[in-house]
Amino acid sequence: MHRLQRVLNRLVDRVDTPMPIVLADVMQRNIDRMQAFAAEHGLDVRPHVKTHKCIEVGRRQLEAGAVGITAGNVGEAEVFAGAGFDDIFLAYPVWPSGTKSERIRRLAQTARMRVGVDNAAAIDALAEAMGEEPDRLQVVVEVDCGARRSGAPPEAAGDLARAARNRGLVPVGVYTYPGHGSAGPGVREQAARDQEAALGAAVRSFDGVGITAEVVSAGSTPTVAFATGGVITEIRPGEYVFCDLNNTRLGACEEDQIALFVAATVVSDWVPDQVILDVGTKAMGREGNLEIGYGGIAGKKAVLAKLNEYHGFLAVPGGEPRPSVGTVVPVVPNHVCPVVASFEELLVTDTEGTMLERWPVAARGLLS
Repeated sequence: MHRLQRVLNRLVDRVDTPMPIVLADVMQRNIDRMQAFAAEHGLDVRPHVKTHKCIEVGRRQLEAGAVGITAGNVGEAEVFAGAGFDDIFLAYPVWPSGTKSERIRRLAQTARMRVGVDNAAAIDALAEAMGEEPDRLQVVVEVDCGARRSGAPPEAAGDLARAARNRGLVPVGVYTYPGHGSAGPGVREQAARDQEAALGAAVRSFDGVGITAEVVSAGSTPTVAFATGGVITEIRPGEYVFCDLNNTRLGACEEDQIALFVAATVVSDWVPDQVILDVGTKAMGREGNLEIGYGGIAGKKAVLAKLNEYHGFLAVPGGEPRPSVGTVVPVVPNHVCPVVASFEELLVTDTEGTMLERWPVAARGLLS
């Protein structure tokens, strides 16, 4: 029997499905492993809280040695700042519209706030938002390293840093996101090399305008194993804390490092070679495709072949027994981040079943 199924069997009478279950001991080993990796290579760890959105998990990352946290939006930053986190990098090219001007200004009063920028217009808007105290806000220039998402060309980083300094903001460095390292097996190392080259060019661009890039920040969980050389000073992994099937397929984590799964119940079995689980897109998100499915059963070849909002179509391969109606099974997500964002709390235990706690997903639903 698979280890996740054994854990679930011990909890089955106390779990209303669907429910995300976290193995605290596995999670802690993941945290400690990443921290040890960073220490070995002289890097700071600034984990991205978008993965867990949970104060309790963030505290464990800081206790292990993280220098601060990375947030994806102002709302996430506010939740963690309100819980006492005082070193926050908002790694997103924020446009301070609506109430965001006041909210960013307030955050900068209580925490060391760093905000991502990749264009001059946003620099001007952030400076205006900070009013008479622009020097309370640090900015980190985002550059593109091949993901073709947000991020300026690396050669433009210095000009953006100078524009920020001229407006009274404090440019402290550069960052990038090697998202193309998640495209499939065999591309992680090349994406990491692209990342290093882009960050190196951005640092030289800073040097060219007389500004030192003190922070040179790299992501992500799929590429972090190769972010060990050159100018990089910190890493921003997120998914490593729980791991998932995507990272397992990429080779970025091992199967025994998966620390979160979703408990699901078989609710119908009328169609041959298929059963229906009580997990759909509302619980699992939409990450996946026909080739890899939309999540898998731990220890089995069976995958979720299709999702409706509340129905998970579990295709059961020939020769593998179908779970009967009422059976509770551990579903491992392809991508853990949207799963966590779907629930109000995490049910936390360990592999021996010696604890059972509920941790709020405190930043759930905060998108602005």
